[in-house]
Amino acid sequence: MTTTTPVEGPPPEPAPITAPPGLKGVSVADTRVGDVRGRQGFYHYRQYSATELAARRTLEDVWQLLIDGRLPATSAERAAFAAEIRPLTVLPDAVMAALPFVAATTTPGSLDGLRSGLSLLGSASGMRPLWDLDASARRTDLMRLAAATPSVLAALWRASRGLDPVDPDPALGHAANYLRMLSGERPEPALARALEQYLIVTADHGFNASTFTARVVASTGADGAAALTAAVGALSGPLHGGAPSRALDSLDAIATPDRAEAWIRAALERGERIMGFGHPVYLTDDPRSVFLRNVARRLGGPRVDLAVQVEATVTRLLAELRPGRPLYANVEYYAGVVMESCGLDRALFSATFSVARVLGWSANVAEQAQDRKIIRPVATYVGVEPPVPVPMID
Repeated sequence: MTTTTPVEGPPPEPAPITAPPGLKGVSVADTRVGDVRGRQGFYHYRQYSATELAARRTLEDVWQLLIDGRLPATSAERAAFAAEIRPLTVLPDAVMAALPFVAATTTPGSLDGLRSGLSLLGSASGMRPLWDLDASARRTDLMRLAAATPSVLAALWRASRGLDPVDPDPALGHAANYLRMLSGERPEPALARALEQYLIVTADHGFNASTFTARVVASTGADGAAALTAAVGALSGPLHGGAPSRALDSLDAIATPDRAEAWIRAALERGERIMGFGHPVYLTDDPRSVFLRNVARRLGGPRVDLAVQVEATVTRLLAELRPGRPLYANVEYYAGVVMESCGLDRALFSATFSVARVLGWSANVAEQAQDRKIIRPVATYVGVEPPVPVPMID
């Protein structure tokens, strides 16, 4: 008698790990760049408090910390890093020649022009895939992209207004140079420092959408320009980088302190969101907002006074009308106030955010490139159960 061994079919697909919407609370990587502790109202770059860095250090110092993992210990080390940045802020001739055409087809001050500019810079500089580079070469490419970001933005902004670009001044720091390249005038030191502190406190913030996007692209081995361009695309979304100007729109509508109570109460009763309040991570004061409130107060003026009074009114009314989860001002609320006080046009707010965040992106891309494994999650299919016969056309 002959026995037949049954033929087994293919093994079943392994059951995926189901993640919460938006990957909330899911750790997808290890990092030494920094972290956010939302319940404590604290975040850090490497081992240092980000807000303490903003109070005590320069942007270039923090940049070196992010990309190299250490702060300069001496004035000579600080000067050496600044000297490294200086030539990288100058754009190649081919990129400068193309930017007026980019400006003519993009919205002035928007991030779409920066996406094109960084892509052009990557090509003009001959950037190769991260996969093919050693750590030193990756750092060089990422430093070039980060250093050139304000130069690209300023050249696009001036081109959109029919103005010639302004070359970077080697005697100025990164933040002061950005203001000068935009306006053509050397900024007041107090304004340059205020903008510098804004850039420091927003340089990195955990695995936010744009940082995660940059790391996903870096995990494919693509070049640094591709990773940072993708991050700019994520930042352009209104839920991520587009709210500072919207927070100022609310201040415009309120206009004077005596109108704040009625305006805010009516908006909340209509179920509207007050822009610049609430954060998906912080359940207490946003430390960036607290820091920038003090920066704004140092600059002073009627706009700042209005913003402080409106913040207090919104916080009180949110606690009254929406008890259970208090909402506080987030970074975008005072970011707009500070940038406006520094003379930046409202259309440039999101782009200026990228001048800061590109430093954190670069550090994260360099870190991700060390792990030569592609980020490739799965999705849970919830459509019609396959296979369904493919219908023929009558």
